[in-house]
This record gives sequence, C-alpha cells and structure tokens, in this order.
Amino acid sequence: MASYTGITATMIDRSGRQQRTLGEFLRAHRARLSPAGLGLPAGQRRRTPGLRREEVAQRCGLSVTWYTWLEQGRDVAASPQTLASLARALQLTPAERAYLFQIAGRLDPDASHADEEADVPPALADALASISGPAYVLDRLWNARACNDAARRLFVGWLDGDEPNLLRYVFLNPVARRVIPDWSSRARRVLAEFRAESSRHLDDPARVALVDDLRSRSEFFARCWDEHEVVPLGGERAFEHPRDGRLTYEQVAFTLASRVDLKLVMLIRRKRRTKREA
Repeated sequence: MASYTGITATMIDRSGRQQRTLGEFLRAHRARLSPAGLGLPAGQRRRTPGLRREEVAQRCGLSVTWYTWLEQGRDVAASPQTLASLARALQLTPAERAYLFQIAGRLDPDASHADEEADVPPALADALASISGPAYVLDRLWNARACNDAARRLFVGWLDGDEPNLLRYVFLNPVARRVIPDWSSRARRVLAEFRAESSRHLDDPARVALVDDLRSRSEFFARCWDEHEVVPLGGERAFEHPRDGRLTYEQVAFTLASRVDLKLVMLIRRKRRTKREA
C-alpha cells in the first residue's frame, strides 16, 4: 500500500508540475502580444503588457473563467482543439506549438499533416552525404525520407526501389527474405521497435491505416502485432548482400532536435575480431 501511495503521489505531483508549466507558458506568451498589432482598441490603460485574459478567451471561443483556470495551473484538461485555438490566438511558432501540446500531454491533430508535407531539411541531406556508412532518415511511419548512396546499395529492394515504407518492405517484399538472415526473427524485432517508437501516436489515422493494411496483407505481421512485443530501437543488423556477401552492422538512431518527426539511422560496420583481440 505504501508503494502504491508513493507512486500515486508522484503521478499527482508530475501532473501538477505540467499544469503549472502550461499556465506559465500561456501567461508569458499572452504578455508578449501587442493589442495594437492585433487590431484591438487601446481602451483604458493596461496595467500589464500584452493581451488581457478575456481577450485571449474571446479569440479562442472560451469562457474567461475556464481560461483563467488554465493560466492558474488548475486541474483542467484542454482538448487538442482548444490547444490548437490557443496556438493560433497566441501566434505561436511551430516549435512553440509543439511545446504547448507536449506540456499539455496531447497529440497535435495537425502535426502529422505538416510532417508529411515538410521536406527533409537541406542540412540533413548534406549530413547524410557526409556519412561514409549506410545512413537514412525515417519519418514517424517509418517511411524513408532520405538516404545516402551506401544505404541505397545495402538495402536491396527497399531504398533502391519505389516502396519507401520499411515495414512494407520487411513483411511484404520477397527480396527482404533473401537478404535478411533469420528473416522471421528480424521482422518480429523490427515490428517490436516500431511499436515502441510509435507509442506516442496510437490514435494517428495514418498509423492505424498502415497497421490495418499490413494485417490484411500479411498473416505473419498480424500474428506478430498481436504479440505486443516492445523493444528499443537499435542492435545488430546482418545482411546477405547479393554482391558484397555477409555484412554485419550495429544500428544507432538519433531523433532530430529540430524535427522530432524524423529519425536519423546509421549502420556502423562491425569489424571481425582477430584471435588475439578475442
């Protein structure tokens, strides 16, 4: 009972910190807006800079009392639609909007569409070209958005083909079964990694559609998906390459600070150890 009580108290404390942070964020960004810049009448002299609470509430279609509770850090939950209205009313940048949804513990309903339309930053494309080993960029659905020549050569039938999605390649493309040793174990692990990585987007319509399509087209995928295995991304990756023979790599991945929807994946070549090194 004591342990349960401790966990509950920790969860309540964390929730309280999130609510306070949300309130402080809203107050700070309300204060930085210029009423004149928004076409609002000057009216009586303002005691504090920026918009009044009632002005923000009106722009969002909220009651002043409820918006005040948000700023005060009270235990009220803002819906994604409300957060989107606040982001527009406060004229938040994309980074600020993403932060707002993060501290509120909500999924931005417009984030997935923005991610799909946004190009890979040119600096990231240049970085890929400068990496000697295989490297590629995945989006939140594990579509390949960019890769270097080494990756294109390694992933026969995927990065050199027309299907950008890694899961579709692994589970549906017969070439994958030939170039991936112990294919069934590797496919199961790839799916378990995807489940862990996509846990923040459980209700994302695009994610749901991808899983449903693969379940209908691959009995093995459906069986693995129902096992609910979860593992961290990374580890050994082996290939039976048609031209280069057996290749073994260690996979590492990095989420981009400026584009959290993108992940840079690198494969580091494993060197064979000599008897003296062993």
